[in-house]
This record gives sequence, C-alpha cells and structure tokens, in this order.
Amino acid sequence: MDTAAPLPPDELGRRLTEVYDLVGPLYRRAQRSVEQGLAPDGVSVGVRAVLTLLHRDGPMTVPQMGRAQTISRQFVQRMVNDAAARGLVESVPNPAHRRSSLIRLTDEGRSVIAGILGREHAVLRTVGGALTEDDVTACLRVLGQMLHALDHVDVD
Repeated sequence: MDTAAPLPPDELGRRLTEVYDLVGPLYRRAQRSVEQGLAPDGVSVGVRAVLTLLHRDGPMTVPQMGRAQTISRQFVQRMVNDAAARGLVESVPNPAHRRSSLIRLTDEGRSVIAGILGREHAVLRTVGGALTEDDVTACLRVLGQMLHALDHVDVD
C-alpha cells in the first residue's frame, strides 16, 4: 500500500478510530498531570485554560474564549470569575462591543501562567521517541482535521 496516498474512506475511518482511542486516555492523563502540576499555584484546569488562551492570544471576550476552546460561554465565565477573584485576570472596556468586556491577564496572571507553562514544558521535553518536526506537524494536521470534522457539534 502506498503510504503517501490518501486513505480510502473506510480505511481512514478505521485508522482515525485508533486515534480517538488514544486521545481519550491521553487527555485524561494529561489533565491529571496538569492538575498535579497546578497544585503549587492552586489553579484549576479550567482557569489554566483561560490563562493560557489569554497568554497566547491576548485580551478576549468570554464568547471568543468559548469559541476558541469549543466550550460553553457559561463555563468560561465561571473560570474567568474564579481567575478574577484571584487577581489573575481583569475586565477592561472593549472598543468593539460596549456590552462584552475584554478579559486580560494581570501582572500576577502573567507570572502564574508563565510558571505553569514552564513546568509543563519541562515535562513535555521528556516525551522522547525520537519524534521529528514532520511527525509533530503530521500529528497536528490530523488532529486539526478531526476537530474540524466536528465543527457542527454545538458546545452551548
């Protein structure tokens, strides 16, 4: 079989099932690992996700964050409220929309997420397996296509 040729739909479906079978346990273990790594900061996985998004993309509205993470606005709002109560984020006026404030990191929030991401990076450096740039690029492409195929699923 030519490994460079696109897979026929039935074979693609079988192979992508193998990916889904790995993604669930990977996600759950990673979440537990993240929770353990967050213990020094006392930050929940949900708050960590909000902090990471704001660190990566800058100030955003709650609806924008929900769309970016494919989770409900209500859940994002609870995480933003938790982060704000800890002084990690703050609301600022949104010049593009009067009724939907922008959420941005505070100095404390930037410091906390930098520490969290640094600890996670140290763990991820140990993955091993002689993975190449092409391996990681292919993985991201496949997972991105799988996510895109589920764009029709409503998260609210």
